[in-house]
Amino acid sequence: MGTYRYSAEFRADAVALVRSSDRPVAQVARDLGVNHETLRQWVKAAERAEDPVVVAESAKDAEIARLRRQVRELETEREILRKAAKYFARETGW
Repeated sequence: MGTYRYSAEFRADAVALVRSSDRPVAQVARDLGVNHETLRQWVKAAERAEDPVVVAESAKDAEIARLRRQVRELETEREILRKAAKYFARETGW
């Protein structure tokens, strides 16, 4: 819910404030009027987004998902062509 209530700019500024200050996340959240767990999740998400391993993993996952969609589409096309070939072979008497 917190990701829709606050703008991306506000979230980024809040995360930067947490990182640049020596204050605990709960205190920064209280000062900003944000739930401390929401702010903690924003910080975790920012850390994951900056981690090159996570970025590579998400790129890999996206590529795998794209390839799986493509395989399903090609299998569907192949099945349609197989049925069409069978139909036309029956029509022509092959």
